Amino acid sequence: MNRVKDKVALITGAASGVGKADALLLAAEGARVVLADINEDAGRELAREIGEQAIFVSHDVGEEENWRQAIEATQQAFGRLDVLVNNAAICPVGSIEETDLATWRRVMRTNADGYFLGCKYGVEAMKHNAAGGSIIVMSSVAALGGLPMMAAYTGSKGAVTALARSVAVHCKRSGYKIRCNSVHPDGIWTPMTQAIAPGLDPEALGIGKNPMARMCQPEDVAKLVLFLASDESRFINGAELRIDNAQLISSL
Repeated sequence: MNRVKDKVALITGAASGVGKADALLLAAEGARVVLADINEDAGRELAREIGEQAIFVSHDVGEEENWRQAIEATQQAFGRLDVLVNNAAICPVGSIEETDLATWRRVMRTNADGYFLGCKYGVEAMKHNAAGGSIIVMSSVAALGGLPMMAAYTGSKGAVTALARSVAVHCKRSGYKIRCNSVHPDGIWTPMTQAIAPGLDPEALGIGKNPMARMCQPEDVAKLVLFLASDESRFINGAELRIDNAQLISSL
C-alpha cells in the first residue's frame, strides 16, 4: 500500500477502461488523481467514487487550451504535478487502403497531437519539482509489430512511441528528474475493444485463465502504470514495456 503516497497524477481518458483502472489503483495506493475526459458524467461519477483524493476536469486532449486549463486545475487543487498518464485514444478499424485522410487526421489529433501536448505541458509542470516526475505514454504492440487493419491507429502509436524516447532523452540531458516510458499492450477488455468487435465473450477469450490468451484486463495495465508512477521505477527511462503475453514475439 501507499506506493505512490501523496503523488499527484493527471490521467487522460480516465472515465472508463484503462484510464479508470489507473485512477482507481493510483488512488488506492495513496495518490491524488486528476481525472481528465470528455465524458463528463462518467468522469464526475468516478471522482465522487474515489472521494476527496480526486477531481474531474473536462478535457479534450487535442485542444491546447484544455491542457493549460487541466495543468492549472491540477496545481490549484493539489499544488503540483508528479505523474502524467497519456492514455486517451481512439481506434477506428481500417487498412491503409480503407482509411481516408479525414480519419487519419482525426486519429492523429487525439492519439498523437494529444500526447505531444501532454508531454509538452507535463514537462513544463514537472521540471522544477525536486523529485521530478514520471510521464507514461500508452502506446500499443501495434507500434512495434503493426496491425494491418488499423493503419491510422498503428501510425499514431508509432509516433508517440518515438516521442516518448525523445522526451526521455531531452529530460535527461536537460537535468530534469523526469522519466518518460511507453506501455505497449495487445488486447485489453475495455469498452473501446468491445465496440470494435461486438459480441466478444470474455470467457471464450480466456482472460487470466488461458496461457495462450492475448487479451488482458484493464487492471493488468494499471499495475504497470502504478510501477512506472512510483519511485520503484526510478531508473527506468525511455523504455518500451509490452503487456502482450509474448504475442509480438510468438511468430518469430
